[in-house]
Amino acid sequence: MSTHVWEGISHVLLDIEGTTCPISYVAETLFPYASNNLAPYLEAHQGEATIQDLMREVETAWQQDTDQVARELLSQYHQSGANLIPGVLPYLMLLIRRDRKVTALKDLQGKIWAEGYAKGELVGPLYADVPTALKQWHHQGLVLAVYSSGSIMAQQLIYQHSNHGDLRFLFSHWFDTHTGSKQDPSSYSLIAHAMGCEPQSILFISDSETELHAASQANLEVVCSERDTIQPIANRIYPVIQEFHQINLKGHGSMAD
Repeated sequence: MSTHVWEGISHVLLDIEGTTCPISYVAETLFPYASNNLAPYLEAHQGEATIQDLMREVETAWQQDTDQVARELLSQYHQSGANLIPGVLPYLMLLIRRDRKVTALKDLQGKIWAEGYAKGELVGPLYADVPTALKQWHHQGLVLAVYSSGSIMAQQLIYQHSNHGDLRFLFSHWFDTHTGSKQDPSSYSLIAHAMGCEPQSILFISDSETELHAASQANLEVVCSERDTIQPIANRIYPVIQEFHQINLKGHGSMAD
């Protein structure tokens, strides 16, 4: 496997799915867990102000949703006269099935997953090379950060309850869709500002070329994580790695074997 070299990098910004843990974990474990526990969780916590606020956010998103199925569900909701929290359940389930990036849903899922991790029913399955690389980068003085479409709570839970123990101490910054869309270059400019560094001093690692393109437009250095791809995609625009050991941040030590 080839090694890629970067100079002048002081910050590493990491995606999660397909970058530090398998995409399948989210699709096959986390999403089903949230779906199966959504109704009982809302029933148990419906009296809490934070949950009521989240449900109002969901209702607002629903009213603004132009999707035909969502509009039909909204019409049925209005006709039924259902209370807010049980009434929005069908729309929440639709969002989960379609993996829609609605911030209120992500926040709610994070709360459900928190209970699952606390019970030992969920464990973050990091790729085997990830903990070693993160610890070495941290030891070398690099600033590590996470940017994921999942809520900050969900991000921290994966690293707190990982298969290699609690690794949250390695990270200095956490960013989610409250910052902005991962497909919007301005989000990466905001992240650079929040971390107090120049965009070109950040290396962003993701499995999404759309995200990499947006980050590159904001002048970040980027590298594509191609871990879960069964058939490598030809003519990649950006440098490609299969393991973090292929990343050599010159001046901060080498991750090459």
